[in-house]
Amino acid sequence: MPRTAWIVGVAALALALGVATPWLVASKLTLSLTTQAIFDALLATSVGFLILQNGRVSFGQAAFFGLGGYAFGVLVARQAMAPELAFVLALALPTLVAFLLGIVFARITGVAHAMLTLAVGQAFYEIAFRWRELAKGDDGMSFDLPQRIFGFASNSLQNPAVMVVISWSILVLSLAGLALFANSRMGQIAAAVRDNEERARFIGHDTTIPPAIVYAISAFLAAIAGLLQATYNGYIAPQMFHWSLSGSALIMAVVGGAQFIIGPAFGAVCFFFLKDFAGRFAEYWPAIVGSVLVAVTLLMPQGIVGLASRAWTRQRSRS
Repeated sequence: MPRTAWIVGVAALALALGVATPWLVASKLTLSLTTQAIFDALLATSVGFLILQNGRVSFGQAAFFGLGGYAFGVLVARQAMAPELAFVLALALPTLVAFLLGIVFARITGVAHAMLTLAVGQAFYEIAFRWRELAKGDDGMSFDLPQRIFGFASNSLQNPAVMVVISWSILVLSLAGLALFANSRMGQIAAAVRDNEERARFIGHDTTIPPAIVYAISAFLAAIAGLLQATYNGYIAPQMFHWSLSGSALIMAVVGGAQFIIGPAFGAVCFFFLKDFAGRFAEYWPAIVGSVLVAVTLLMPQGIVGLASRAWTRQRSRS
C-alpha cells in the first residue's frame, strides 16, 4: 500500500475513534482531562516536529502557544473584531512571527539556538506579566465568548464532549499533515539541511527558507493548542508563555519519541495522565513523575514509540 494511502487510512480510523469517544466515555471529568491532554499533545508535537525536521531544540515554544491564546482572548474581550477573524489572526500572527524568527535562527544551532528560543519566549512572558492594560498582567484575564462562532453556539466549545472531538480531530489531521509534509519535497530538503547544511547548499538547495517553514509550521501547531485552551477555559494568563511549559513539552516529546511523528503526542498523553494519577495519591507527586521520567529516558532512549517500533520490527522479522 502506498505510504500516502496508508497515512490517510490510519487518520480516517483515528478520526472515527475520536467521534465515537463521547458515546464510549460517559464521565465528563474523563472527557475534560482527555481534552486537556490533547492540548498538551498538540504543543508537544510542535516541539517534536522541530526536532525531527530541523534537528533543533526549542525552549521557547510556549511563546507561540501563548500568542495564540492571548491574541484570541484579548481581541474577543475587547470586541475589537469579529470572533472568526480573531480566530484566524490568533493562528496567523504566531506563524508569521515564527517564520521571521526562523529565518534569523536558520544558521544558529546547538545550545545557542536553545538559549535564543528561551530568551524570546521569556521576553513574551515578561510582556504578558507586566503589561496590566493588555490582559491584567500576572492576574490573567477571563473573557466571555460571543454567542456564535463560525455559525455554531460558542458554549459548545466549552463542553468537554464536543471539544474532545474537535481537538482530537485537529490532532489527527495535524499528525497526518506532518507525515505528508515530511515525505514531500520541502520536507526532504529540510531534512537534508538538518543532516548536512553545507552539502545541501552545495547541491543547490536553499538552506534558510525550508527550516523557517518548519519553524512556522511548528509554531502554527503550538498556536492551535493555545487557542483551543484559551477558548475552552475562557481564560488567559502569563503562564501560557512560561519556559516551564516549553520544558514540559520537550520532556513529553522525548518520552514519547521525538524521532517519530506520533511520538510526542503519545508521550504528552502518557505524561498528562501520569501527573494526574500521581497527584491523586501522593503529596510529593513531582518526585514520582520525575523518577518515572528518568527511568523511561534511560531505558528507552528513543522513547516509548521507539521501543514499540523496535518490538514490532523484531516480531515481523521472526514471522
